[in-house]
Amino acid sequence: MAIPFHVHIPFIEQIGCELQRFENGEAEITLDVQNDRHTNSFGVAHGGLLMTLLDVAMAHAARSLNKTMPDGGPGIVTIEMKTTFMRPGVGVIRAVGSVLHNTVSLVFTEGKVLDAQDRVCAHATATFKFLRALPVSDHEVRPAAKPLLQGPGSD
Repeated sequence: MAIPFHVHIPFIEQIGCELQRFENGEAEITLDVQNDRHTNSFGVAHGGLLMTLLDVAMAHAARSLNKTMPDGGPGIVTIEMKTTFMRPGVGVIRAVGSVLHNTVSLVFTEGKVLDAQDRVCAHATATFKFLRALPVSDHEVRPAAKPLLQGPGSD
């Protein structure tokens, strides 16, 4: 059963994926690949779609570390991501992200996209950075509600 995303991401809503798990450094997102919306010229899930699902699953795994904080904790941005594609994604696929290690300001993650038979379609690793301020619509930056990061290793 799907749970609400903790942040509003219009692009993800447009794609139609659903958040299934979001806790303790792990997240899982599912998507039913639609031939008329999500596929490439070979009729399988587009690589950019798989990368998007991986990015969101890993980011949510990172965000889950702070989900009890006001406003769901600090913002987070992708610093780098490396993806390997292994097999076509068709039908219902799921992206699973997990935290490997975190510091005060960075989170290191890995993720997999799995098909209905639990075969790995794609694998990724990524690094995310917590933000002190959150971007808003007109490219201004508004400060976060509270100081987000303190202590050794914070910038």
